[in-house]
Amino acid sequence: DVVFTIARVEAGVPNSPSSFATFTSGKTVVRVDDYTLRVTTKNPYPLMPNDLATFAIVSKKHGEGATTKDYNSGKATVGTGPYTFKEWRSADHVVLEGNKEYWGGKPKWDKVVYKPIKAGPSRIAALLTGDVDMIDKVPTTDIAALRKNPKVAVSQVSSNRVIFFSPDSNRHISPHVKNNDGTPAFPNPLRKWEVRKAISMAINRQAIVDRVMEGAAIPASQLLPGGFFGFNPDLKVEPYDPEGAKKLLAKVGYPDGFRLTVHSPNDRYVNDAKVTEAIAQMLTRVGIKCEVRTLSKSVYFSRGTKLEYSFGMFSNGSDTGESSAPLRSIVHTRTESFGRSNRARYSNVIFDAKLEEALVTVDDAKREQLLQEAMGVVINDYGQIPTHYQVNTWALRKGLTYLGRTDENTLANGVSKVK
Repeated sequence: DVVFTIARVEAGVPNSPSSFATFTSGKTVVRVDDYTLRVTTKNPYPLMPNDLATFAIVSKKHGEGATTKDYNSGKATVGTGPYTFKEWRSADHVVLEGNKEYWGGKPKWDKVVYKPIKAGPSRIAALLTGDVDMIDKVPTTDIAALRKNPKVAVSQVSSNRVIFFSPDSNRHISPHVKNNDGTPAFPNPLRKWEVRKAISMAINRQAIVDRVMEGAAIPASQLLPGGFFGFNPDLKVEPYDPEGAKKLLAKVGYPDGFRLTVHSPNDRYVNDAKVTEAIAQMLTRVGIKCEVRTLSKSVYFSRGTKLEYSFGMFSNGSDTGESSAPLRSIVHTRTESFGRSNRARYSNVIFDAKLEEALVTVDDAKREQLLQEAMGVVINDYGQIPTHYQVNTWALRKGLTYLGRTDENTLANGVSKVK
């Protein structure tokens, strides 16, 4: 099953929005016997256990020849978790039942129903009327009121998800960067370090946290929050300096700015479209006249992978607990093993060298130093422009409690009755 799963990842899952191949590439996997797997790499590799814990193992018996549709329908859906698959009705509900044979002991609940309710007000109404016991992704506009409601409990925790924008610094002509007269901008101004820095200076991150996210976010200084291995404490949140941004643009040949289309999803991250609108207004104030186009996540990310954007919103949540995960996936030059989610094709040889050295460094202290230095390279080069870390929020009916998770997951066994 493990060998089959890794081969499936390497082959590529059709229509997958983001491949797990970053975590399987460069590894030769051999089954030794029923209880032994030998994984070989060309160089020392300290993150082997982390990588192999990133993706779920699927059954060869049920998965061989299975399609995504087979997994969604339940035909190929098997597992060893605390709950078993019972029923799925598209866009309506998923039903799980307690797994009496679960190796980890008796599940907390006999039956669990997950209901996708896209609209924030509808989720709130479902909770307040008792139609559901718990909701996640609580709209930021409702958090304060829910805290005051004696029939509701709120759980919050800082997320490991960073929201960032990817400037197209690779192409000489970028599809959505124009001169003020509407003609294609050549050379692409986003290739200039100073222009990318001016964009970062024009973004008021604290205002986004306070006004758009209504306090349910933290200004971001880099591509992973504090507390994670490889976090660079020397990197500070970019100070908001619109006048400095204007001067910097003028210094490098853009006194009147240019035109830019900003893309983002409108149903993937908390307030994603609102954040994008706010940032577009901030950039327009310094002379970068922005148009905003938002898309459903079902098409947004596949188009981003096809390099259709010049300045798009993306995010990353670390799966391995250290900064090498986002760095090798979204920053490193695109290769067979790296940069699988580098949707701006950013490339920096100094960064690549530091990251590649870190990935073969077994000594933790030395590896952490290299990761911090690599993070410093990309942030100071404005290869990716982070804006904020999300704060994950859940609301439950009184009498229930949930220990919030940094990975955003809403797991049934994490819900408990208040004693």
